[in-house]
Amino acid sequence: MNASPEDVVVRVEALTKRFAGTVALDRASFNVMRGEVFGLVGPDGAGKTTAMRMLAGVMRPDSGSIVIEGVDGVGEPELLRQRVSYMPQRFALYEDLTVEENIRFYADVFETPRAQREARGARLLAASGMSAFRDRLAGQLSGGMKQKLGLTCALIHAPKVLLLDEPTTGVDPVSRRDFWRILFSLREEGVTILISTAYLDEAERCTRLALLHRGALRYCEAPDALRRRLPGFLVRVVANQGDRVRDVIAAMPGVTSVRVVGDGARAIVDDARARIPEIESRLAARAVPFERILPESVSIEDVFVTLLQAGTRAGERLTEPP
Repeated sequence: MNASPEDVVVRVEALTKRFAGTVALDRASFNVMRGEVFGLVGPDGAGKTTAMRMLAGVMRPDSGSIVIEGVDGVGEPELLRQRVSYMPQRFALYEDLTVEENIRFYADVFETPRAQREARGARLLAASGMSAFRDRLAGQLSGGMKQKLGLTCALIHAPKVLLLDEPTTGVDPVSRRDFWRILFSLREEGVTILISTAYLDEAERCTRLALLHRGALRYCEAPDALRRRLPGFLVRVVANQGDRVRDVIAAMPGVTSVRVVGDGARAIVDDARARIPEIESRLAARAVPFERILPESVSIEDVFVTLLQAGTRAGERLTEPP
């Protein structure tokens, strides 16, 4: 992604980390622009948490460079930790303290002035719908509320760069929605956000996405640009026996790939208008019951599954151009 140097808040080049011979992150390079919501996306074991820990200055890379807000994250990790706020998967809330006491504790850790702490804490609690729970012990909060309290604590000192490692894993859908509403309000305030997630519906909300797979960064683009990479068109076969649908149509001409989903199967084809009647005929001839076949909008999940399958077959490695 081309940008002027002053627009780049985070610059990562050839970042590499190994554990006992296993490459957790392999020469990953990307830039994050001011005010972005930048997503690190991939399955478990892809390298997301490893990348986040190195960006936060709590883990040293084997090689490569990290510069955040002009600070050398490899050479000056202590200074880096003063410039960013990092919320790991399990944020260290004190369960025997109340919501208010946890906020006060982290405000003291970050040396946040009292007036700023009280005003910002009140605003963040209101945004997350937790104002009425100030006196509740953190240990008595639901999982979603704990995550929102963790975010409030991470934001109490008004950081300009926020690192969030899979913050909504295991959180109920309503709390996830509330969490993202807070993130968008932070972006409007000029906060640059890096978030890792395994939820591809959340990836749709990011300004750009870096797809990690087996430690390698394979794609780094905006969601719409990634959708345009899909080699064909998507059709959905609504059926009770998605596995039978897949087995019957996978080898048909013009069908690039098929995967089973909850209500049937989704196929990538070269020409939806031409292939839908052919798929209907083939399924009818093989006595495979189905309700309907229709063109479908492409999701980030469709793109990533298709591109990763193609990349794995071809041994492909793609990173963001400098």
